[in-house]
Amino acid sequence: MNSDLPERDEVDAEFEALLDPKVQESIGRSLKAHYDDLINAPIPDKFLVLLAQLEATERRLPTEGESDERR
Repeated sequence: MNSDLPERDEVDAEFEALLDPKVQESIGRSLKAHYDDLINAPIPDKFLVLLAQLEATERRLPTEGESDERR
């Protein structure tokens, strides 16, 4: 490894020192708002169909000759 490169902790500490606490708070609020929007967004129909297909397949598998190893 190259000893001329700063350690990751040193780089993180320097980066944190460059950001004003108000800027950090603003970024945090913005990220939380975006995350909340994603969490509350409806699940696309395509994913619901895929999940239903997967569940149907999983329900069929045990009745179609499940071995003793799977129990």
